[in-house]
Amino acid sequence: MSSRFIIALASLFAAGSAFAQTKWDLPAAYPANNFHTENLTQFAADVDKATAGKLKITVHANASLFKAPEIKRAVQGGQAQIGEILLVNYQNEWQIFGADGLPFLADSYDESMKLYKAQKPLLDKKLGEQGMMLLYAVAWPPQGIYVKKPIASAADLKGVKWRAYSPATARIAELVGAQPVTVQAAELSQAMATGVVESYMSSGATGYDTKTYEHIKYFVDTQAWLPKNAVIVNKAAFDALDKPTQAAVLKAGADAEARGWSTSKVKNTEYLELLKKNGMTIAPPTPQLKADMTKVGDTMLKEWLEKAGPEGQALVDAFRK
Repeated sequence: MSSRFIIALASLFAAGSAFAQTKWDLPAAYPANNFHTENLTQFAADVDKATAGKLKITVHANASLFKAPEIKRAVQGGQAQIGEILLVNYQNEWQIFGADGLPFLADSYDESMKLYKAQKPLLDKKLGEQGMMLLYAVAWPPQGIYVKKPIASAADLKGVKWRAYSPATARIAELVGAQPVTVQAAELSQAMATGVVESYMSSGATGYDTKTYEHIKYFVDTQAWLPKNAVIVNKAAFDALDKPTQAAVLKAGADAEARGWSTSKVKNTEYLELLKKNGMTIAPPTPQLKADMTKVGDTMLKEWLEKAGPEGQALVDAFRK
């Protein structure tokens, strides 16, 4: 056997083994130490292990590969094979994406899971039409109001510079008379430090991740809604995998979903404790504020149903069954 033949054979094997390994990029919008991102990292490790290194998924945290609003298009267009998006960010594209950002529609983990089950068939269909698939989704902890001074009613938010991260959070600002300023999670610390933002609605997780306690001292635990992060996959990239690899991705996704929801619950309590430890005052809403915010929720649900049409009504009916 000539040495030239051996070299050719060796390079063929090398090419074969290199060809056998598939690499996927997974852009995410949140810091590496956020529980959603840690869950993604565990998911990627599970896939790596289950496929014996055949499919390598690299998680790009903190909007380092694509900014939050760009991730869906990147997955749809195949620049990234898989990505994590905040569903409510895309409400303007299709109202159903924003169902879990409607204040006081689903305001607990159980209600949120019920809403997800009603929403999922619609999400599957829509993403399928767009050349993608929903792998899994995990709820954020319940949303409360971060504010510089104690508030007794919605009127106390008048004129306040309010961070909006979705159409729904911008609409809340309008309804309570605050000034909406669009700021993504990765830029939030800077926005608070420079006074661009004085108040916002989010979870204990975001408050802790962004060290909100350095700028804002009050958190009103309204438990208004639990928005979800969804992990979406480019369908062509998924279809290109062999059957055992596809099965490994689906299994790791199902495990990540179950793990993510239980982690979110545990973390919610942890984050609120950490905020307290760092000098933040955490209080339930006053009866007046609760009534005001419920009214905001009713208005927004009515507006949402007008835009979402029969599809939206069917979703709310299925949820309320």
